[in-house]
Amino acid sequence: MDSSTGEFFEDYTPIDESLYALVPRASPDDARRAIDAAYRAREAWAETLARRRADYLYRVYEALAQRKEEFIQTLVRESGATLRKASVEVAFTLNMLRSAAELARNLDGDILPSDTGKLSLVLRQPAGVVVAITPWNFPLQIPMRKILHALALGNTVVLKPSSDTPVIGIKIAELFDSVKLPRGVLNVVTGRGSQLGDVLITHDKVSRVTFTGESQTGIYVAQKAASRLKRVTLELGGSDPLIILRDADIEYAAKAAVFGCFYHQGQSCVCAKRVIVEEAIYGEFLRRFVELTSQLRVGDPSRPETEIGPMINRQQLMTVHGQVQDALEKGAKLECGGWYEGLYYRPTILTNVAPGMRVLEEEVFGPARPVIPVKGPEEAIEVANSSRYGLGAGIITKDLNRALAMARKLEAGMVHINDTPLYDEAHAPFGGVKESGLGREGGRYSIEELTEIKWVTIQMTPREYRL
Repeated sequence: MDSSTGEFFEDYTPIDESLYALVPRASPDDARRAIDAAYRAREAWAETLARRRADYLYRVYEALAQRKEEFIQTLVRESGATLRKASVEVAFTLNMLRSAAELARNLDGDILPSDTGKLSLVLRQPAGVVVAITPWNFPLQIPMRKILHALALGNTVVLKPSSDTPVIGIKIAELFDSVKLPRGVLNVVTGRGSQLGDVLITHDKVSRVTFTGESQTGIYVAQKAASRLKRVTLELGGSDPLIILRDADIEYAAKAAVFGCFYHQGQSCVCAKRVIVEEAIYGEFLRRFVELTSQLRVGDPSRPETEIGPMINRQQLMTVHGQVQDALEKGAKLECGGWYEGLYYRPTILTNVAPGMRVLEEEVFGPARPVIPVKGPEEAIEVANSSRYGLGAGIITKDLNRALAMARKLEAGMVHINDTPLYDEAHAPFGGVKESGLGREGGRYSIEELTEIKWVTIQMTPREYRL
């Protein structure tokens, strides 16, 4: 529906930077009305039988499956995703719908032994109104992860999708509306975070805030929520290391690095952001990595053969280009890429990087990656842990005992052995440490973030009271 002010904002496609859609610009009052609607709906939804909540999610699964091609094309046009990336995102979301539906029946509690003969119960109850603020890079998968687990557990939701991909947010609302979800259970407001964020985060009727985005914004969200003692889940930036040890298969490692570094133009928090290679194989690996990267096909993401599409907007592109230029000015070597046309940034590899360069100090949210040689596994861990981020990590080696030992030492919320950091499963705990966030999302691990614990006791026999 339109905003109360009748105002709209422009949504541009990154494919050619032309106008894609005019989208209602929600006002702070619209955000308050959405929260009020969620608050009114919360008790009835919490009391809805778990199997009925699950049924709604299964029906959304069917609705999305029927509109699969429409969503794929929207992801391509609005976010610049390649056809393959868009198809994978829709498929993952369908899998997540089934996983979340199963979660609805798994909200349980505990029976505790009592020191005085009481029946002592620990109940899990829905938190209430959940505000979800989501980014543009996975504009279907990330919002749905937050929505589905919240609804399955009996919460109501207000979604604020990215202003770079609001159409997908509106289409998510359409999906739930098509299965007759009760009014107020899911609400979507489209607009700028700078105008809506404070209202959504600090409103007295909001019980939880879940945010995915860059770290500085996440810190702001946490500070605003803390001022009202609200619990937050934050999935923030990453500078995820991909560690390649000397016994790795070079061809496998190079192909893994290309995929892990440049998937969706490198615009993922769990892309490999730093490639750390043992010196014994550094030269051979680098030659193959550069060769494969230089062969990537850049162009219109709606074409099946395209592997690298556009970046989301010019501001993001110029940020990445600035990071690359900073490294070159400070002595880094350009192995390939380093230039752009329109919003299409060529996959870029840098060597001879050093601390103090932005490509190491900041998250590089685009297709530019440093390759760093190290003497051995211990130095690899030291370099990997030198970042202020701690989201994901990957280790490629034939020595699984060594890899497991390294995994325990890596300061990361997720470690994938013989794979890149770029991996996810619908039921697994997704999240990081340090400046990569707070809490976990996915499957039963969402229960801790989205419910409240309540202790209830029943005195089974009359109690004697003495002052």
